[in-house]
Parts: sequence; C-alpha cells; structure tokens
Amino acid sequence: MAGMAPSFRRRTRVPASTGHAEPVGRAGGTDRAAAPSERDMRQLEDDRRALIELCLYAIDRARSGGVAGRLEEGLAEVGVTAVRPDGARFDPSVHEAGGTVSTVDGTLDGVIAETEVAGFVDGETVLRVPVVTVYTVDGSAAR
Repeated sequence: MAGMAPSFRRRTRVPASTGHAEPVGRAGGTDRAAAPSERDMRQLEDDRRALIELCLYAIDRARSGGVAGRLEEGLAEVGVTAVRPDGARFDPSVHEAGGTVSTVDGTLDGVIAETEVAGFVDGETVLRVPVVTVYTVDGSAAR
C-alpha cells in the first residue's frame, strides 16, 4: 500500500494502582525483554486456557463450517487438536456414545460410525471427549 507508513504500537501495561497505561521497560536497558516471572507465567497459562475454552464454545455454536474450521485451525496452531475417531473401535474410556446406528455387518459392531461432536486435546491433556455414533448389529436386520 503506497504512501502508508508502518504503525508501531508501544508496549504498555495498566497497573491496578493507577488505572493508566505505562510503558513497559526493558531489562537492563537492552532490547531483550525480561524473563517473565512465575506469576506472569501463571497468568499467561490462565489466559491461554480461557481463550481455548472460548474458542471451543464458539466452535460449538458456529453456524458456518468455514468459521468453525478456521477456529479449529487456530487452535491447532497453539497445540490444541480436534479428535474425530470415525472408523475406530468404540472405547467408553475415551469416547462418549451419543447414539447407535444399526448394521447387518458384524465386523462393524462396536465401530464408530461418525463423530457427532468433536473432542479436543491440548498436547496430552483431554479437554473434551468426542461424542460419537456407534454401529451395532441389529439381530432383526441380519435375518
């Protein structure tokens, strides 16, 4: 964009004591920021957790597949991945059965037919188990 100068925002913080923004200083007068304190790290972790919860809430309510997909992509970029175990064997310790669908194929008995609600994991931590539909052999259909 010709003629547009870049805009740089100065880093500030708003201390509770004054309620006014103050410039954030640099450690030792260098260009490197000071290492975050343990308190700052806890706050960052809490903020990340809250943003992830908000994104999961938004995914569940998104009316557009494109919006939901973009939210999932953004979560994946920070290590939170969707779990859709379609075709896997149902395991009640890691899946929630939302329903069943009849089949005459005995090899599909107990296999996940589809994912109703995606699950999510953050690294090794399960945030939400997937809700799935499971194939079950229908005795009357097999005759």
